[in-house]
Amino acid sequence: MPILRIQDVTKVYEGKVTHRAINQLSFEVMQGEFLAVMGPSGSGKTTLLNLISTIDKPTSGEIIVNDIMPSKLNKKELALFRRRELGFVFQDFNLLPMLTVEENIVLPLTLDDKPVSLMEERVAKLAEKIDLTSFLHKKPNEISGGQAQRTAIARALIHEPTVILADEPTGNLDSNNSREVLELLSSINKERKSTIVMVTHDPIAASYCDRVLFIKDGEFFNEIYRDDRRQTFFQRILNVLSLLGGGNVGDLSSIRLP
Repeated sequence: MPILRIQDVTKVYEGKVTHRAINQLSFEVMQGEFLAVMGPSGSGKTTLLNLISTIDKPTSGEIIVNDIMPSKLNKKELALFRRRELGFVFQDFNLLPMLTVEENIVLPLTLDDKPVSLMEERVAKLAEKIDLTSFLHKKPNEISGGQAQRTAIARALIHEPTVILADEPTGNLDSNNSREVLELLSSINKERKSTIVMVTHDPIAASYCDRVLFIKDGEFFNEIYRDDRRQTFFQRILNVLSLLGGGNVGDLSSIRLP
C-alpha cells in the first residue's frame, strides 16, 4: 500500500525569471520502502523534499501522506501533521546546542506533551538500539559527527513517524561514519518497517536502498530496483548517473563495495 503519493506535482518559483523546479512529477512510495532520490545539482531534489515535508507548497498537483492531504490543513493542523507523521534527518544534524543528546532526542515528544514515562521508555530502547547510551548526557559539541547523526536519527524515530525524510544524511561524515549511519538506516527500515525517503548525491549511499528514483530538470528520469547483490545495484546506479551527466561517475566505477 502506498504511504506517500506524489500526484502530478509542479512547483514554480516566480521572480524576474520564472523557474520550474518540479514539473508534473508523479510517483508512489510503499509502506516500509527505503527510497533514494538522485539527480544532478539543480534537478529539484531538495525542492521535492521541501514539498513532502510541507516546508513548501506545490504550485499544482497533490501530495498525500498516510491518506492525509497537507494542502487541506490549516496552520495548526499542519504543525501537528509535521510533528506526528514526519521524521527529519539533515546533513548538518540540526541539534540544539544547549540541550543534551537525550533532551534533543525527546524534543518531538516534549512538543507533543507526552508523559515523561513514555519518553524515558522510548529513549532507553533507542539508545540501546542505536548505541547512544554512553553519551546521552553530553552536549552536541562534545560528541563526534557520527554520534551527532545517530542522535539526529534517534530524534527522527522517537515519535514513530509515518515517513522519515533524510536530506544528504552522510554529507558531512567520513566514509566509516557514513557506512555506520547507512547501515543503521537500513536496519531501522527492515526491523521497524520504517518508510524512508533519502535525497543523496552519493551512489554508495543509494546502494543501501530498495529503489532509486532519478530526476532531471524537475521531471522523472528513471528508476531502478535493488536486486540480490548490492555491487550490481551500485553498478546500475552508476550507469544511470552517467546517462544523467552525474559528475565524477568515472572515478567511482571501479569501486568494490564493502
